[in-house]
This record gives sequence, C-alpha cells and structure tokens, in this order.
Amino acid sequence: QVQLVESGGGLVQAGGSLRLSCAASTRTFSSYAMGWFRQVPGKDREFVAALARSGMSFDYSDSVKGRFTISRDNAKNTVYLQMNSLKPEDTAVYYCAARGAGYSGLAYDAQNYDYWGQGTQVTVSS
Repeated sequence: QVQLVESGGGLVQAGGSLRLSCAASTRTFSSYAMGWFRQVPGKDREFVAALARSGMSFDYSDSVKGRFTISRDNAKNTVYLQMNSLKPEDTAVYYCAARGAGYSGLAYDAQNYDYWGQGTQVTVSS
C-alpha cells in the first residue's frame, strides 16, 4: 500500500505561482509512474500532468501546457507540480496519483492509477 500526501495548495491571485508537493510512503517510489489530476464540484476528475518513472517522459493537458511543470525527486520520494501564470479556471482540488510499480509509460486516465492522495485545494482569484 502506498500513501500519498499532497501539500502546497492555497489562495493566489491570477498570474501568480504555486508549487504542489506529493510525498509517497514507499521505498520503491522510483518504480512508480506519477500523475496530477484536478477536480471541481460536479465535474469528473481531469488529467493535468503525467511523469514516467524514469523522469524522462512527461506530458500535460493542453490547458496547462507551457504553464505547469511536473518533476520528481526520487531521493525524497516526492513529485512536484510547479504552477505558473495561474488563472481563475485553474481553481480546483488537485490530486496526485501513482501507477503500479514497474509501469514504464505515461498514464492519462484516472482509472489507470492505483493510489491517490487526499487532495489539496488551489484557489486562484481574479
């Protein structure tokens, strides 16, 4: 069982930045593909970013491409989401997720992830 704990959310003005962190409780963190999703009330969970276990392959949704950066520090068992040029439409609860050990690609579908954090609220004011 892998536990994921997000932090770093908060209230920020449009155009500002936040960095989300997600700490994983596993010694084999480097073997997991990671992802970030977000959700607003009444809508499905939306893909934001994915990072392969190697850290060399990554992808983003079109809505955040060029503004958000996903990265990982395997020594700290942590994945990050750097969010710049934030917009009010980025307001959501952000979740990190881990795909089963050994998966080498990118995962875009929430159903393909095995472990989830509790979420952290990001609110962007206009």
